[in-house]
Amino acid sequence: MAYQGKVDRVHPRKIRTRNTRIYRLAHWPIWVFVFFLAPGPLIFTLFAHGFSRANAAWLVVILTATGIAALRGSLPGSEPGPYILHFNEDKPNPLYRRVCYTFAWNAVLNFACINLFGLAIASTTGVWYMQQLYRFAYPVILVLVLILGIAGLLPRVGHSTKSEGTERRYFYGAVWATVIAQTILLLLWKLLPQTRTTSLVKLAVYAATLVTIGIASYRGRLPRTRPILPGEVLIAD
Repeated sequence: MAYQGKVDRVHPRKIRTRNTRIYRLAHWPIWVFVFFLAPGPLIFTLFAHGFSRANAAWLVVILTATGIAALRGSLPGSEPGPYILHFNEDKPNPLYRRVCYTFAWNAVLNFACINLFGLAIASTTGVWYMQQLYRFAYPVILVLVLILGIAGLLPRVGHSTKSEGTERRYFYGAVWATVIAQTILLLLWKLLPQTRTTSLVKLAVYAATLVTIGIASYRGRLPRTRPILPGEVLIAD
């Protein structure tokens, strides 16, 4: 079905060729967060028992590794200048972008799936199996995402940047949907008691939010979810 939503039409204009230090620094915490979430079982202990020495040690590793990468301009957004200026231009997609966006997809998809599975089980059985899901299901989803990333089958993770004008909207749409849905779910978790009925309510609200925001993103109603027409000049963030 042909896309019928809003599009971005960018006429030739003077664009920046350098990223400011503040701009580059602002992207660092994003990738710290993405890679900090990678070991799911360790993150579950953070949710369940609070910040531990293991969490602190992992955070130090991530801060060091991403900090060095950021200084070298090897994190998306930390480059001295924008890498993609012409959308739909067939140019190599650097390895660091492919790795970073693969793990970003894991952070988006894995936690969304685990929450859906956990809510579905709790609403039907009245029992929570989140620890088991993080221990067994999380690594499986992570491996699947990594395989898709290596194969270049995820948006923004391909070997070429040719489809960046459309692929970025899928990525940001997924980010919008999961962040908003999980924020609402967190509020419901704090406000409602833990019963089968409330678990069903949480599941319904969570799923409905994912679908609603997904549709809004598909129609280009949210920032960075509109396709960029071929040949237009625009900086990719």
